Amino acid sequence: MSAANLTPPPSLTTARLILRPAQPADAEALFSAYTADPEVARFMTWRPHRSVEETRDYLHACADRWAAGTGFTYVLEEPGRAGPVGAIDLRPGGTSADFGYVLARAAWGRGLMPEALRALGDWVLAQPGIWRASATCDGENHASARVMEKAGMRFEGVLRRHTVHPNLQPEPRDCRLYARVKGH
Repeated sequence: MSAANLTPPPSLTTARLILRPAQPADAEALFSAYTADPEVARFMTWRPHRSVEETRDYLHACADRWAAGTGFTYVLEEPGRAGPVGAIDLRPGGTSADFGYVLARAAWGRGLMPEALRALGDWVLAQPGIWRASATCDGENHASARVMEKAGMRFEGVLRRHTVHPNLQPEPRDCRLYARVKGH
């Protein structure tokens, strides 16, 4: 098996979270929780959403990628609490998988994202033919770097002029690369 024919589970449960596929019906909750928040979007590759429809369009694209097997976006829910608090994206490619993630400001600092990233990373690295799980963050996003470290990823280096973070500047910025690999 390679990442090209990866079939992720329909849900994952951790000690404090349920990860389930993102759906267009989540648009209002995600818009209220974080997609419109400029502070949450600061280091993201997208600008804050201006409407629930913009969030819904994004979620339709997530559903299309899931159906095509090219990307798998999960929302994070805390049992007993209303609505998702974040999302994590699994993007397969060859013998590896890449992750991206976002968390509502109200959930920052509680260790939820390292928990989600570790769980999804554990699952992906348990798949035959998948040898590497990686993620990047803006070079100045120290909180995201700490998420990856807490999830068991190791810093591998700086990718110079790698990603545009439009809320900071229109030019590509340096990013920090972290990864976990099988056998090390």
